[in-house]
Amino acid sequence: MNNALLVIDVQESFRQRPLWRATSNPDIVDRVNRLVALARAEGDLVVWVLHTEPGSGGVFDPALGHVRLMDGLAHQPDDPLLTKTSHNAFTTTNLQQLLTRHGVRSVAVSGIRTEQCCETTTRVASDLGYDVTFVTDATATNPIAHRDAPADRPLDELLADPRTLHCAEITARTEYALAGRFATIRTVAELTGLG
Repeated sequence: MNNALLVIDVQESFRQRPLWRATSNPDIVDRVNRLVALARAEGDLVVWVLHTEPGSGGVFDPALGHVRLMDGLAHQPDDPLLTKTSHNAFTTTNLQQLLTRHGVRSVAVSGIRTEQCCETTTRVASDLGYDVTFVTDATATNPIAHRDAPADRPLDELLADPRTLHCAEITARTEYALAGRFATIRTVAELTGLG
């Protein structure tokens, strides 16, 4: 086994936020499941990662019950399921040891958020020597408010603000930053051979 699919933070926590209504990829579960099916057919390792912020009182606090895989994901009981507290999937988990134990040399990255945990994991994986495929349309993000914008604005105000960075811009920037440096950019259709 030389390949692994990393499914990062595709968890119910995100659905609890008002921003979920503006996500770039509301059908991420279906897209991830297509990648999971391909990985299983190829005999590749599938690793699931959840983000947690214990004691925060927010949607990533495990005490609230939202730190769990999104309903409908094709997780199997023997799949590794890691919990992280950092943006990348390596720093606060045993992911690197797990990949080494399974002889993994290349990883495909999918999950939530495109420019945050997915991009950061991609960069770290590349720095650790893995051949990385970033499956852009199997990631999701949401609009990002300008740094000087008031916090906790209603979604309609965030979307109307010309300083807001919208999903398409975030995705394009991530692809530009990663391509040819840290990863090969691919789509679900390119990998699965299905439209």
